[in-house]
Amino acid sequence: MYKGRNSGKWSKIEVPSNWELQGFGTYNYGHDKPLADEQGIYRYKFQVPATWKNKTVNIVFEGSMTDTKVTINGKSAGETHQGAFYRFKYDISRLLKFGSENQLEVTVNKMSADSSVNEAERTADYWVFGGIFRPVYLEALPRQHIDRLAINAEANGEFSMDVYLAGNKGKNEMVAIITDSEGNQVGSGITATTSPNQEMITLKGSFKDVSTWSPEFPNLYTAVISLKDAAGIVHQVKQRFGFRTVEVKERDGIYVNGSKVMFRGVCRHSFWPSSGRTTSKALSIQDVNLMKEMNMNAVRMSHYPPDQHFLDVCDSIGLFVLDEIAGWQYPPYNTKTGKKIVKETVTRDVNHPSIVLWDNGNEGGFNPELRKEYALYDPQKRKVIEPWATLNGMNTHHYIHYNYGTKECFNGTDIFFPTEFLHGLFDGGHGAGLDDYWNLMISNPLSAGGFLWVFADEGIVRRDLSDSIDVWKNNAPDGIVGPYREKEGSFFTIKDIWSPVQFEKKYITPAFDGVLTIINRFNYTNLNQCKFYVELQNSPVLFPHLNWNKFRYRFLL
Repeated sequence: MYKGRNSGKWSKIEVPSNWELQGFGTYNYGHDKPLADEQGIYRYKFQVPATWKNKTVNIVFEGSMTDTKVTINGKSAGETHQGAFYRFKYDISRLLKFGSENQLEVTVNKMSADSSVNEAERTADYWVFGGIFRPVYLEALPRQHIDRLAINAEANGEFSMDVYLAGNKGKNEMVAIITDSEGNQVGSGITATTSPNQEMITLKGSFKDVSTWSPEFPNLYTAVISLKDAAGIVHQVKQRFGFRTVEVKERDGIYVNGSKVMFRGVCRHSFWPSSGRTTSKALSIQDVNLMKEMNMNAVRMSHYPPDQHFLDVCDSIGLFVLDEIAGWQYPPYNTKTGKKIVKETVTRDVNHPSIVLWDNGNEGGFNPELRKEYALYDPQKRKVIEPWATLNGMNTHHYIHYNYGTKECFNGTDIFFPTEFLHGLFDGGHGAGLDDYWNLMISNPLSAGGFLWVFADEGIVRRDLSDSIDVWKNNAPDGIVGPYREKEGSFFTIKDIWSPVQFEKKYITPAFDGVLTIINRFNYTNLNQCKFYVELQNSPVLFPHLNWNKFRYRFLL
């Protein structure tokens, strides 16, 4: 470790981690300064089985802040990777000693040599860290193998899958089997034959009576894909997916599976007080369940792609996702770097049914040259938005003034959904203004809802300040929940306002006949699928004008 706390000496560190939370380096909120230009060197010895000798062996990094140089046994694995939040890998087969000990050395620079990476990722309104903060692992594959998949599974059961191959030398058979959540095969298998040196093949099929994916019914399927030669299966992979269709209808709205949706959403940082950007699947489950408890149906990845396990949980528990590349504000990634970033993001995340839109940066931090890049890797052709701008018929401007700004947006021709609104500094915005905004949104046909800022306070444990929680003055305490997910007052207000089951407001007068009208704001759920628990309280004190002996009630579903 060079510069900062505990620098200039060898010691142990947990991986994955942000090194600031392990007692190294300097804490930085927002604008990363030259004084934080720290470098960490990691060394690790590991064994590789002799049986891997004829395989392709990759070392995979899920995320490292920021510039990352990798050597194996003193030899370079490839060019330095730039960009913190993106999966990258190197084929290190030629560098390994099979059946004996190998040494991995990773040099990580907290700041990038690419100024556009620093501007996009580190000159930002959030804590900036250093280190290998997401998992690192080896993958051993046959020389001929399936490299990646890109699935397009529509709500009507139409299915296509682009299968990308590596090392394909012969005429091989490709077989895909679809199974449901219980492991039962659905329909017939799909087969195709590859040509020598073919790098991509598309498999197509059609399935009847599929159960579609939505936040209310997150039905998932698994594609089992096998590459076969004359001797049998060469390589097999499994990919979870969902049948669903996303449409953006001009001057109308966003439709998923034919139903017009209203985003009841929130922005989320990948963050935990004692570990920074290093998070766990257990935390992802906790966060998604808290969002669902508030009756949310959507989450925005602000301002970078999340851990893979968070998207897995959104798929399985059910949330719409806006997946976002970094680019906090202007200037954005340069075009050369940005194209690599988009490819790494989309190829990793393309098969998640929860993702309905791609975000090309945030608040001016978007490069227009990248807009067409997303479709190169996404057979679903999901639309691209630019938060706090208008693109592809969608206006996502932030923090619109209620009295005139919102009406101006709704009087236009674009679908309107602010990807940030009602900033909740010290819990002063979310619950206080949501009812007014939401009533305006649900009454306007051009509205597609919106995303509150932000889910959780970014309070960090300062190892250099007696483990106190630091929210950097008034910059980071703007969550609906606290750093450790403590529920604040707005949590309960949001839960009530965003409940998809609402009772029509009615004054209780002597003429009240006990009939209450229920409003269903679900997209895919009939209220006859819900249970209602009713308690009738005879309260002559609160309602002295009512004849309780004649009181009755019923639900109209």
